[in-house]
Amino acid sequence: MNRLQDAPHLLTPAEMARADALAGNGPALMEAAGRAVARAVRVRFRPCPVLVLAGPGNNGGDGYVAARHLERAGWDVAVAPLAPPRPGSDAAGAAARWRGPLRPFAPASLARAGLVLDAVFGAGLARPVEGLAAEVLGAVRAPLVALDTPSGVCGATGAVRGLAPQAALTVTFFRLKPGHLLLPGRELCGETVLADIGLPASVLEAIAPRCVANGPHLWRIPAPDARSHKHARGHVTVFSGSAMAGAARLAARAARRAGAGLVTLACADSATAQAHRIAEPGALVVEAVGEEALLSLLLADARRQVFLLGPGLPPEARTRRAIERLIAAGRRVVVDAGGLAACEGAVEALRGAALLTPHAGEFARLFGPPGEDRLSAARAAALRTGAVVLLKGSDSVIAAPDGRAAINHNAPPWLATGGTGDVLAGAAASLLAQGMPAFEAAAAAAWWQGAAARRLGRGLIAEDLAEAMTCG
Repeated sequence: MNRLQDAPHLLTPAEMARADALAGNGPALMEAAGRAVARAVRVRFRPCPVLVLAGPGNNGGDGYVAARHLERAGWDVAVAPLAPPRPGSDAAGAAARWRGPLRPFAPASLARAGLVLDAVFGAGLARPVEGLAAEVLGAVRAPLVALDTPSGVCGATGAVRGLAPQAALTVTFFRLKPGHLLLPGRELCGETVLADIGLPASVLEAIAPRCVANGPHLWRIPAPDARSHKHARGHVTVFSGSAMAGAARLAARAARRAGAGLVTLACADSATAQAHRIAEPGALVVEAVGEEALLSLLLADARRQVFLLGPGLPPEARTRRAIERLIAAGRRVVVDAGGLAACEGAVEALRGAALLTPHAGEFARLFGPPGEDRLSAARAAALRTGAVVLLKGSDSVIAAPDGRAAINHNAPPWLATGGTGDVLAGAAASLLAQGMPAFEAAAAAAWWQGAAARRLGRGLIAEDLAEAMTCG
């Protein structure tokens, strides 16, 4: 079985079909796939009556092979075909080698099953699951093992088309698909096993996939050495409003913990500045009367190259003007929260930003609802703005203007609490200031935050998270 860190590329169903075609020898690949399914089943379940629900395509062919290998191992196996495979196909050859019992494709056939193998449609289904297929899949009560993906889960988007059953185990082959990591597909897959079926990794060069599972293979967090000094480790400037100044402090604390040598909190009123000096003694605080005076003061220092605007900022025209002025000055700008809200109806103001970090609601107000294809929506937004887009969620998508994308899959649900987005934006800005490209900085910050949240457990609050995101 493959490990995800050794096979991080994610292939759409179309790309996977191309990989199969480039490798050739379809019957051998089908045999290897079905054998891998049978092996995974035998490792995780005790022998029991098994019903294989087999579709007419290659997914069904894999199911016939799995049935044959389980029967050879002494299991009680029957196959229920939805329809016969196309004559002359690899699936037809696999079906012809099945000598065991056949059952009607009907809910009644499920009665004896202690385990069901879903080999009906797989990841490439282009239409909703409905009719008899939906009736039977919806009637499954025994543990279900899905081949490739649960039928009805789109391999490209993770969306459900019509109906999809809940799998206890999903066995897929060669490389995962985006739908294995994107919701709701990720949850419907249950435990996901990636099996090696003999496809050579060299086919990836011809396919040139542009999407990966996020992880440390994708980036390297900068590490200081003996010659490092605070200015060499980057300087992040976080703009702060007065009404929600704590959000800016969370972002600043995360930026410091993530390794930035200097972090400045910038504000346009003295009371907020004084509060920051007391609460964040390790941060610099810059104040000036009025936003224009503050911007002029900050831009006068050429060492200030990375700015974060959003946490706690009011969604007002002055915030948008500050974003536009900093971008025009050639600074690297991270925009979050109030900064994004300030640009609703004026997306062109974000053109040239380094990184945007919207949650689904902010994204919808800027670019329209992402719909079921979050991956394509994030890529389109990145292309439109020229910025890397980190579309936040349990299945965060990081997309670059050049089409590269990564899906982050390690975020626990207890990250859904106030202030964690501010921490994420601060960490990403810090990595950007330390010299990481925006795509890698966003991906690293998302992964790093997820890992820290898992260590902390379900009782975490944003203040804990900032403290847990220490370098190394």
